[in-house]
Amino acid sequence: MAFQARRHANSENVNPNVGATRLGAPQARRKVATAKPQRGVNRAPLASLADITNIQDARDMRKKPLREPLAPLAPLAPLERSLVTIRNREASPTPMEISNPELLAEAHDKVQSVAEYAPEIADQLFHDEAIFMPRADYMESQQDINGKMRAILVDWLVEVHMKYRLRPETLFLAVNLIDRYMSSLPVLRRRLQLLGVVAMFVAAKFEEIDPPKATDFVYITDNTYSKDELFQMECNMLSTLEFQVVVPTAAHFVNQFVKANGCENPRHAEVIKYIMELALLDLRMIRQKASHLVAAAVLLSNELPGSGGL
Repeated sequence: MAFQARRHANSENVNPNVGATRLGAPQARRKVATAKPQRGVNRAPLASLADITNIQDARDMRKKPLREPLAPLAPLAPLERSLVTIRNREASPTPMEISNPELLAEAHDKVQSVAEYAPEIADQLFHDEAIFMPRADYMESQQDINGKMRAILVDWLVEVHMKYRLRPETLFLAVNLIDRYMSSLPVLRRRLQLLGVVAMFVAAKFEEIDPPKATDFVYITDNTYSKDELFQMECNMLSTLEFQVVVPTAAHFVNQFVKANGCENPRHAEVIKYIMELALLDLRMIRQKASHLVAAAVLLSNELPGSGGL
């Protein structure tokens, strides 16, 4: 997966001058369509945006048979998603202990760092990350999709978020919404890309200053879905997740862990973020807490050859 670090973390995201393409199976064929009218002043490079619902791998994306045949699909039993219910359970998750919470604060000369509240913020993040995790085995309940299809979708969303210059928090939150939604309901293959763009549409509303419009997300799918379908799926997603949208993800921990690790060189921090993006593609990683993934990425980056010179 190609990774390009954004050089200006606080730069305003804009709608790039995108050209629509359709990816065929198995080889990708690109054709550039007339670009839509531009928004804003600065523009990002052309994005490879397409209908990805017809992509297959060399083995026709065949899933391995389960040990036992699945019964006819029915709505999964409601999970204990209510925040109040979960927090009142006897076996409530134990927050991670940190020896020096002050290390998680940014420099005191930055107003937005709110260093005096850093311990409370860290405790809340560590507590909530365990509550809003997807089911680790949800893919076994999905009959029409598999982990490879999910990886293709996530890889495409990474490209979309780069071309639209969206924040990393938007990408990681979108993937979290996708996994949590599929933990509750089965998804058809032809609706998987719609689920992905709706998840990013919702995440961008919470994380971006100037989020892309609904028409932009319809356009990047090569008009495979209509705006009405996007809004309908948005309502379905919010209802399924009980409007629990703003949740801790790996992107919400990375800056604090980088600070605590003493990563003064920006290249070191970018290597950590690259490892975190690789973890997004692997379905097995969803069983791990977000803070654990970030800590593992930091540890791995420290062990890489030449890490001292990063």
